Parts: sequence; C-alpha cells; structure tokens
Amino acid sequence: MRLRDWRPPAPPLPPHLADEVRPDDPDWFARELAIAVAPQWWVWGAVLRRLGWVPGLFGRIEVTGGIDPALREGPLLLAVNHIGDFDVFVIGVALHRAGLRPRFLVKSGVLDVPVVGPLLERCGGIRVERGTDLAAHAVRVTRAALAAGGHVVAYPEGRVGLTPDGWPERGRTGLARTALAAGVPVVPVSQWGAHEVLQYRTDLGKLRTLVSALWRRPTLQVHLGPPVALADLVPGRVGDAHRARTRIAAALTRGLAPLRAGEPADRIAFPDPTRPTTAVAAFPGGVVPDDVP
Repeated sequence: MRLRDWRPPAPPLPPHLADEVRPDDPDWFARELAIAVAPQWWVWGAVLRRLGWVPGLFGRIEVTGGIDPALREGPLLLAVNHIGDFDVFVIGVALHRAGLRPRFLVKSGVLDVPVVGPLLERCGGIRVERGTDLAAHAVRVTRAALAAGGHVVAYPEGRVGLTPDGWPERGRTGLARTALAAGVPVVPVSQWGAHEVLQYRTDLGKLRTLVSALWRRPTLQVHLGPPVALADLVPGRVGDAHRARTRIAAALTRGLAPLRAGEPADRIAFPDPTRPTTAVAAFPGGVVPDDVP
C-alpha cells in the first residue's frame, strides 16, 4: 500500500445506522458516520492529554468561563468565532481543559491530504464539502455525532472572519438549523489572539509569524459562555433559524468583548495586511443591542 493511501482502521458501522447510508453516498460517508457515533479514539485523547502544551509554545493560552458539569456528558454544539488557521489548535486545548471531547468540522481539502487527513478524520473530524451537492452530508454526520452525545465544534461564519474590526460576522444558518433540529445546547466559544500566530495568506508569511510568535508570546484567549437561549424557537418555523443565528452571533460578540478590552473599537490591534476585509460584523464595534436575547 502506498503511503498516500494509508488510513487508520475505522470502527464498524452500527447496524441501526445501516439504513442511513444510501447507494449514491460517497465512499467516505459510511466511514465518517461510524466514527461520529463511536467513542473518542484513544489516539485523539492521548494527543489532547500529552501534546496540549505544544500550541502553548506560541503564546499564553488563557481559558475563562466553563461548561456546566451536567452538560459535559450530553451532546453539545460549540459555536466558535474563526480568526485564523492556528485557532483550531488553541480551541482543541481549551475544550480539553474544560472537560470536553471536541470533534471538529473540517474542510474536505484538509481531510484529503495524505496521512494527516485520514488521522484527522479518525479523530472525529467531520468533512465539509463547501459549495457542492455533498455539503448536506456534514449535517447528517453532525446529527449522528450529536445523537451519540458528541461535542461538535463548528464555525458559524464558515470561514476565517473578514470584518475590518475583527468582530464576528452574522454567519450562516447551518449551525442554527442543526441546533434547532437536534434540540441540543449551543455553547458560544469566543476567542482572541490566535490570529497573531499565523498570517492569513502566503506560506512565507505564515512561517514568519509562527516563528516570531515564539518570542512575542501573544495571549491566546478563549472564553466559554453560557448556552445560547433557543428554547422558544421552533425548527422549520419561518424566521427562527435567522433568530437563532443572530443570537449565536450576539453571544459570541458578548463573550469576545472582555477579551478585547482596551483595544480600539474600530480596528484590530494586531493587523494582518494579507487578510481581506470584505465582510460586515453582525454587531460592529462589539456593541450588542439590549433587545437581542
């Protein structure tokens, strides 16, 4: 077997999920479905326990807030504002410290990288095929993971945020719709600082900022807020997915505000000239109106 074709063995698909796999599903779907409902792979647990110090080499990781112990054993959707390519490592460490077992939604291109992609998939990564007919498969796998009590990490913005002032975008309705349909708590996870470790664009720039972070030691802040209030919303009811999306963006913005205290309200303290600024924040300047739940 060629190295590029290697992948760790996946757990068997439980019989009760056999009917979920359709003849026209891609070959990876049954595999990801089986991984989604299986207990956390021991290798992923060992990485989080033994190698969690590695991201800390590039900054001081500070975690505030927390998860109610009563929620840790049940399904959770963790909504995170996306600020850079390094933040997935910081979020993984922070959620492990909070007693969670994170499973990340991952772009398909990353999962197609030889060796690394299969390992991420086996660790619980859920494939996202953006802009294709296969995009709905991520929702199906996510729902299966949640039904099995999983802790699924998703970025409502669907990309690294591109607002000029760094505040979260309004995002898409996919996470909101999934949360309403599954009836699971949505925990806002606000973060700041990871964007200082890896530049947005160019490999040389990423290497330069990564190396300089070793002595700059930026503060990598993560705040876990209380679950977003969604109990009054109904899946499928007109407008409720939009309301849920707005509330999630508001919760992320509220949690981010204390992390950015003292910064200019209209710009990012650590600017990155390679990051496009083509989006509008859901709540510019980090100001959330009082009438948003």
